Amino acid sequence: MAEKEILLNVENLHVYYGVIHAVKGVSFKVPKGSIITIIGANGAGKTSTLKAIMNLVKQKKGKVIYNGEDISKKGTHEIVARGLTLVPEGRHVFPNLTVLENLLLGAYLRNDKEIKKDLEFVYYLFPRLKERKHQKAGTLSGGEQQMLAIGRALMSRPDCIMMDEPSLGLAPIIVKQIFDIILKLREEGKTILLVEQNAFQALKISDYAYVMETGKIVLEGKAKDLLNDERVKEAYLG
Repeated sequence: MAEKEILLNVENLHVYYGVIHAVKGVSFKVPKGSIITIIGANGAGKTSTLKAIMNLVKQKKGKVIYNGEDISKKGTHEIVARGLTLVPEGRHVFPNLTVLENLLLGAYLRNDKEIKKDLEFVYYLFPRLKERKHQKAGTLSGGEQQMLAIGRALMSRPDCIMMDEPSLGLAPIIVKQIFDIILKLREEGKTILLVEQNAFQALKISDYAYVMETGKIVLEGKAKDLLNDERVKEAYLG
């Protein structure tokens, strides 16, 4: 991997759901300012990995180092306060709250004077959210809800954003917009860890990639190399 400062370092991560061993000793690194992607089929353990990093699953072993600090035992709110956040699979916006209320909830740990500035940045990235700021989130389209989920995560002012299946169930034109935004966020200095079933699009925009199967990383390399790897082509690129 390129020699950049490592922002997120996951070491020998295991996740259990009762007797089910969902993640089996996964290790990977996310350098600062990069887009790293994890691809793999449904049930490979990708979402469980992200949830474990955020301490949203309790039955786990291993170490998570973020910005030089061991956050393995930190509460989720403490992890967010340190600049690491998750855009969950399925959006999970608050349907009965307005777009603006959802966005402000993303800043609930903050008490600085930059919240309004960050709100304007979200509206700059997603003009549609500004148009619909007083609309209830539950009435938005799937693509708009995905924009809102990303915007809400940005309101915590993270250095690293983990995104779980941001293109899932969206029309191709919206998928392109979402991937364009991910590239834009990297230009703005954000670090991205992307979990994505749309392997072709994910590999196209990423710097480095990991392939997960049945709870283990089975392949890794520069994203452009994996795009041309016969095993990846056959399994994930059709």
